[in-house]
Amino acid sequence: MRLTTEEKIELGLKAQGSINPAFGDKDGDEQPQLTVDIEEPHTEDLEPVDKSADLVYSLNDRPPWYLCILLGFQHYILAFGGIIAIPLILAEPLCIKDNNVAKSQLISTIFFVSGISTLLQTAVGTRLPILQGGTFSFITPTLAILALPKWQCPAQKAPMMLSVQLQNSTSSLHVENSDEVWMSRMREIQGAILVSSLLQIVLGFSGLVGLVLKYIGPLAIAPTINLIGLSLFIEAGKKSGGHWGISALTVCLILLFSQYLSKVNVPMIAYKDKKWKVFQYPLFKLFSALFGMCGAWLVCFLLTVFDVFPSKSDEYGFSARTDISLDAVANSPWFHVPYPGQWGVPTVSVSSVLGMMAGVLASTMESIGDYYACARLSGAPPPPTHAINRGIAVEGIGCILAALWGTGNGTTSYSQNIAALGITKVGSRLVLQTTGVLMMVLGIFGKFGAVFITIPDPVIGGMFLVMFGMIAAVGISNLQYVDLNSSRNLLILGFSTFSGLVLPTWFHSNPGIIDTGIKELDQVIVVLFTTHMFIGGFFGFILDNTIPGTDKERGIKSWRDKVQQGNKTMCDLSCYDIPFCSGVLKRFRCFQYLPCLPSYKTTQQGTSN
Repeated sequence: MRLTTEEKIELGLKAQGSINPAFGDKDGDEQPQLTVDIEEPHTEDLEPVDKSADLVYSLNDRPPWYLCILLGFQHYILAFGGIIAIPLILAEPLCIKDNNVAKSQLISTIFFVSGISTLLQTAVGTRLPILQGGTFSFITPTLAILALPKWQCPAQKAPMMLSVQLQNSTSSLHVENSDEVWMSRMREIQGAILVSSLLQIVLGFSGLVGLVLKYIGPLAIAPTINLIGLSLFIEAGKKSGGHWGISALTVCLILLFSQYLSKVNVPMIAYKDKKWKVFQYPLFKLFSALFGMCGAWLVCFLLTVFDVFPSKSDEYGFSARTDISLDAVANSPWFHVPYPGQWGVPTVSVSSVLGMMAGVLASTMESIGDYYACARLSGAPPPPTHAINRGIAVEGIGCILAALWGTGNGTTSYSQNIAALGITKVGSRLVLQTTGVLMMVLGIFGKFGAVFITIPDPVIGGMFLVMFGMIAAVGISNLQYVDLNSSRNLLILGFSTFSGLVLPTWFHSNPGIIDTGIKELDQVIVVLFTTHMFIGGFFGFILDNTIPGTDKERGIKSWRDKVQQGNKTMCDLSCYDIPFCSGVLKRFRCFQYLPCLPSYKTTQQGTSN
């Protein structure tokens, strides 16, 4: 779940001086004690200090391999809910609602590419411990593109007809035609992401990202992010409506673990220094979404076994059964290695590319805030200009890889994993690189991805209710530094948000109303004006930069003060250098003029604007 740009920076600033001398540079023989009582204020021999000031492992430290695997899998689980939600949302508009094999392949592909992108970001991007995964910023423009008349799903035959056809001699032809229906739509999304991500690469490698941020404030960010969550309420309603009781149970369980039990630490046992030790671990806080989803999933399984749910597909509650999609596990291959172009050659259209650019810009703005928070929580100095530029560029490369492999989405940094750094007190880059490897390995196992297809729709709907509501709230929380007593700000916020709801609804209700005589231009207008976040962000950006107002009134001053506050104490910036390239980059003067390299000469180290 996304945090605001300001919250991420503030979260990072609270971790000032975050490396404990006791856990400084470590070698292979000197490992820290694992008996640190996480979230415990009364620890023997330790004075009460800031929770972020006792890092067990900082950025450049190398934990033992078994701890890397354990902590890496934990990060994988944290990102699990957000990543798996994306192919499940896209299943229906891609016309694969009943194609479980295709859905399992999409899940495997998005985890595989997320692993590659994580390795790239941690190795040559910002080099911070940031996990890369699918982004909801791309969902809204994707749904707008697939809502065009040319991409409407054909009338589906009854499921029983499908099963009969699969058993006769025409099954091969039917499956081939069915695959072409959804693959053609996927190729359109691939092309849109492929071209629009070039914008992110240009912004990063050219250093223009700093220039763009000078004109983007909370009043542009707030409606953009807010409308990402609000525009997805229909998807959440469809899933939850299958059985509102199960959806409510899922929501209650997630709230129970994430809020009511968040401060409850679970005693756990670890073997260290040739003896067993007990330590406290915030298990519920870290795995709240996973526990909530699995708890509701288990209830659905038991109610299915005892035949409580109806067995006919036209009866209310049928979608809560766990045996509907068991064929997905049986029919999926044990191993499925995703590869570029597996769905065919991407297609490109102007309207799709322009619509997707709104998602690219929103993802870029959020990621910059992630970098500041992650740096402080991992014991690193504030990221310099070249690291931010390179990080954005590498995210663009990750989006291009996602487009080539065909995930139906891009990649971005995950805020929930950054927040976990402050809880686990482990900010090692190596741990996140291990997570990237795990995501790639598990993405190859076809059966592993297929298992998640059996999650009932109402359980997914309950998870969506929490996640999408959180996204909408995160957008609103960007206003914390804005003067909300100003009629200017209230007008901009209200108009941009309300327009982002009204215009797309009107265009959806009046299809074919746009007729300029140029088909491509018609599609561009429809895609842009049915993308909620584009409309909200566009009006917010234009009005905020044209209506007179002071930087303090707009919230710009407070945001810049936070960034400058983080620059007062500088540590060794070598952690942001590209490995094995420092000598070459310093030898040639031409590299001093490339904004994405450590040798770049600038007087504004540590800020992006």
